[in-house]
Amino acid sequence: MTTQDMSKKQTVIARLYDVCKSRGNLVFTNDEVREVAASVDFRNHFDATKIDNSAGLPNLLAADDVFVVHLGQGRHQFVYGIASGYHQFEPIPEERRYQWRYRLSILNNINTSESNILSVGYNQRIIHDFLYEDIAASPNLHLSHCPQVPLDYRIGADEISVSQVQVEIDFTLEHLGVITVFEARNGEPADFNVLQLFNPYRYYRRVTQSPPVTAINCCYLLRQGDRLRLYLYSFADPQNPGSIQLERNAEYTLVPR
Repeated sequence: MTTQDMSKKQTVIARLYDVCKSRGNLVFTNDEVREVAASVDFRNHFDATKIDNSAGLPNLLAADDVFVVHLGQGRHQFVYGIASGYHQFEPIPEERRYQWRYRLSILNNINTSESNILSVGYNQRIIHDFLYEDIAASPNLHLSHCPQVPLDYRIGADEISVSQVQVEIDFTLEHLGVITVFEARNGEPADFNVLQLFNPYRYYRRVTQSPPVTAINCCYLLRQGDRLRLYLYSFADPQNPGSIQLERNAEYTLVPR
């Protein structure tokens, strides 16, 4: 996205927030997004409400401590409590920074998509080392899918009830009763939208009954050049995305043989 497009996107969100405040109702619809986006010539109105990190929030929202959540069925809501909606990536201690020797594959750097980032981490056994401390581990791999599910949770004083929301799941591993859901990004943002992990986490809590699941956790993978950073998170309270907590993190620098 260009700087100009980002500015237009922030203008769309800021204007929608003004409209919602003026009428005393912080819920808005896709039709309103489409109308406001057209007024500022922001053509991808479907992307307007997707804000992956807090740096993308307009100044007006940041000043009022407000961000956007999706309610499903073409509805969205402004919610107070940015600290519950976005989580800062923690520093990685020096002792968890590794040089990882590997043999470059044909498709390793063919693109910078999220699926390619995850493929590199998986194929080079970095994910295996990070999660299981065992590069010979054989977890079951489940590829991306986007189920639609109802959700309910709370952020601060707000009780959020979602009728049907599309949950985007990039990649899931299952090993010895532990389910790990993944999110991946290029670059090194300062933070991320917690719902990117929380919604898949809640989905798996809802649908996994048998065989017994011992734990569900979430892994965020960042790639910057030859450096991969992994962060493993869990939620202390399954009803509260703000209860996210770091289990561990590590950095792997790819060193070709």
